[in-house]
Amino acid sequence: MKRIIISFLHFFIISFLAQAQNTPPAPIGPLPLPKQVEWQKMETYAFVHYGLNSFTDKEWGYGDADPKTFNPSRMDVEQWVRTFKQAGMKGVIIVAKHHDGFTMWPSPLTDYNITRSSYDGPKNKDGKVDVLAELRKACDKYGLKMGIYLSPWDRNHAEYGRQEYVDYYHKQLTDLVTNYGPLFEVWLDGANGGDGYYGGARETRKIDRRNYYDFPKIHSIIEEHQPQAIIFSDGGPGCRWVGNERGVAGSLNWSFLRKKEVYPGYPNKQDLEQGQTDGDTWIPAECDVSIRPGWFYHPEEDSKVKTPEQLADLYYKSVGRNATFLLNFPVDREGRVNAIDSANAVRFRQIIDVDMKTNLLRKAKVTASSERGKKFSAKKLKDGKWDTYWATPDGENSGSVTFTFSKPTKVHQLLLQEYIPLGQRVKSFTVEALVGDRWKMVDAGEPTTTIGYKRILRFSALEASAIRVSITDARGPICLNNIEAY
Repeated sequence: MKRIIISFLHFFIISFLAQAQNTPPAPIGPLPLPKQVEWQKMETYAFVHYGLNSFTDKEWGYGDADPKTFNPSRMDVEQWVRTFKQAGMKGVIIVAKHHDGFTMWPSPLTDYNITRSSYDGPKNKDGKVDVLAELRKACDKYGLKMGIYLSPWDRNHAEYGRQEYVDYYHKQLTDLVTNYGPLFEVWLDGANGGDGYYGGARETRKIDRRNYYDFPKIHSIIEEHQPQAIIFSDGGPGCRWVGNERGVAGSLNWSFLRKKEVYPGYPNKQDLEQGQTDGDTWIPAECDVSIRPGWFYHPEEDSKVKTPEQLADLYYKSVGRNATFLLNFPVDREGRVNAIDSANAVRFRQIIDVDMKTNLLRKAKVTASSERGKKFSAKKLKDGKWDTYWATPDGENSGSVTFTFSKPTKVHQLLLQEYIPLGQRVKSFTVEALVGDRWKMVDAGEPTTTIGYKRILRFSALEASAIRVSITDARGPICLNNIEAY
């Protein structure tokens, strides 16, 4: 009887351990909201800067330009969206109002709007020209998501700097988030206060950029009417500015910020570029950059459009460093994405598609130093499903996965992903290639620190019999979702 009891206990312990090995690792916060995960999967989307500045040859309008100056000769919003679609973009954010205060929709709150311009395009349901309504219709037709940018600063409004303007801004925002269908992102920048027309006052006005606009109220308006939308600003809360307008994230990039510390106009740009290791809230980085030197159209910049190769490089330094890529298109004076910009953007996507056409690891043999169990096997790293991953047992914050080819294979690029619904964990890793009979450390020319949603390494092509990825330090058990090689 004693032997039977011991045997039963032994069986129970083995069964318990086996079950434990097949349970997911405990989440390690901060954690993303489901909508933040879906937003990051978009990876690339377009920005559109178009307005009075496009015709006055300015970047920041003073707020005194005649609305009739806006006069496109053959505007075609569908052409914008077709271009973005062909360039692999998943959505578009339009500047509904820039700092000059001119609105691209028939705002009932101000006469400084699109209906006072020279534009005589398609009419909305109320019989008024409305560029945002045109964009909504085009996005729905071509399957792109839509977002808006509403500048908090307004150099036209007479009451800017006073409470009356804050009330006006809140009403403007409410108008936008209730009348243009589902929005994937609402963009709020940190350019606030300074000289302006201000209803004819022509003076400089300063504001407390941290408190003046009542950001908690702004966030509540957006969350009430567009709960699925990601809110952008220096401090989020949905996503953060990456700290530069070059479209480049840090090779060290945590998706965390100390929420109560960072605000629009936050001065420590390194924190925005790299994230804060001890951050308490999931606020990932978005890399914004224009395809031209300026954000608005300037004819003299037709020869300065970023090349497809430069755009591809920016993709690898944004999406490939745990961020998203927001590429701006300055619509030209005809009202179209310029042919040069369009061609270069489409060619950029073709370069990325060719680079990542064939995952060399699909047929490789995979082994892991240790793993949690069959349910979360390293072998599943090759199946391309988002919700499968390789996880190490509790207490094991390092480990390696080795992919062995059937014959020496030329490799020049590696893609890594963590399963971010359970948190961002990896602090450092290495990549080695078995060349001949020796393991050789792969040098990608940048620190191999964080991974997050996606990390892409580029290196000189080498012929390898095997590739080994070693996580050398992490915030908890490793939880890798995907590894690919090209």
